[in-house]
Amino acid sequence: MKRIKFPKRYWIVILTFICTSVCYIERVGFSIAYTVAADAAGVNQSSKGKILSTFYYGYACSQVPGGWAAQKIGGRKVLLFSFVLWSMTCALVPLDPNLVGTLVIARLLVGVAQGFIFPSIHTVLAQWVPPHERSRSVSLTTSGMYLGAAAGMLFLPSLVKFRGPQSVFLAEAALGGMWSMLWFAYASDPPRSEHPKATAAGFGESLLPIKGSQKLKVENGGNSARNSKIPWKRIILSLPVWAIVVNNFTFHYALYVLMNWLPTYFELGLKLSLQEMGSSKMMPYLNMFLFSNIGGMLADHFVTKRILSVTNTRKFLNTIGFVVASLALMAIPMFRTSNGAVLCSSVALGFLALGRAGFAVNHMDIAPRYAGIVMGVSNTAGTLAGIIGVDLSGKLLEAAKSIDSDLSSPESWRMVFFIPGLLCILSSVVFVLFSTGERVFD
Repeated sequence: MKRIKFPKRYWIVILTFICTSVCYIERVGFSIAYTVAADAAGVNQSSKGKILSTFYYGYACSQVPGGWAAQKIGGRKVLLFSFVLWSMTCALVPLDPNLVGTLVIARLLVGVAQGFIFPSIHTVLAQWVPPHERSRSVSLTTSGMYLGAAAGMLFLPSLVKFRGPQSVFLAEAALGGMWSMLWFAYASDPPRSEHPKATAAGFGESLLPIKGSQKLKVENGGNSARNSKIPWKRIILSLPVWAIVVNNFTFHYALYVLMNWLPTYFELGLKLSLQEMGSSKMMPYLNMFLFSNIGGMLADHFVTKRILSVTNTRKFLNTIGFVVASLALMAIPMFRTSNGAVLCSSVALGFLALGRAGFAVNHMDIAPRYAGIVMGVSNTAGTLAGIIGVDLSGKLLEAAKSIDSDLSSPESWRMVFFIPGLLCILSSVVFVLFSTGERVFD
């Protein structure tokens, strides 16, 4: 029998899926481990919010530089460097709530390092993945975030309980080191021979960073497409880009608020123990994993079967995802049982993930050559959402303590979940009005 060849681009997608999983194990892990350590040290909610949001300051600063570096140096190399940097930081830094300065610097550094990851991934996927596979490839890659978050919620509370908060840092560093070795061993740039129609389709070798010998050929009359300057002004002024930016902001506002404050809501708002909740606490993130892939497959099905245009596919899935998520977010404080809260948060995060088949793939629709750059710009907005949302939620909860000292009433949490719900509705309207699935930047 003939041996079936497994295309190299599939390995690349699988490795980027594992990459995002490990990144989100780190983010959820820090939230869980720091919350336990901070509560033991008597740190108040506002101060916890500031430390939890510090990561996003570093993350915001490196998004656009990450896209630029991936465009100029190559996403494959930048991705490896960023992983090694944050893994080493986790391995070397002690988790002590009293060492505020050390924790701030460490979280800033991890944020800067991880800020290079998603622009690099989008650059790599734009090079490797043909247009008709992009929705499901990006959805699978990004669904790793949610599987990682689910795994973190399931296993890390027990690790903290039996081995202490510091053990989480060491486990995350080990996972980061193992992925770095896999990427170094198996990742590569796409050869033109694998994609003979790549240039016309807008992916493949034609999107790789230009090398010195190739620059000479361009100067002597070769194809200059790959050496074109980045159209920064057009990118910043483009309404389709802003539609992506607004939705990225909202998606990450809701995601980061739930990721950082859902453990506190379970423990203080509902008086539940994360250890005693068992596997139910991972359901919101597992739902994101499932719905992200469902959204990707639906999007590619609609496009390849010509059921909807690329533009209408993106708008339809984005709108359905964000509107349903909005209703579920606003309903979370109404449910006073673990099953009700898990159900609402699962629906909210699941449909937000479905919506990623709209705005999150749209980078590569409108600007395949500059996918990393546009991703960097939009993810900067998403990171600002993390800074604002996590810190603001901490302040809202601290203010609510004047009325409800133990934060157990629904009113204490209502605004925390209402704000992202309202943002979901507004951003879905923006995407319907201004987005497109057509190629905007050559």
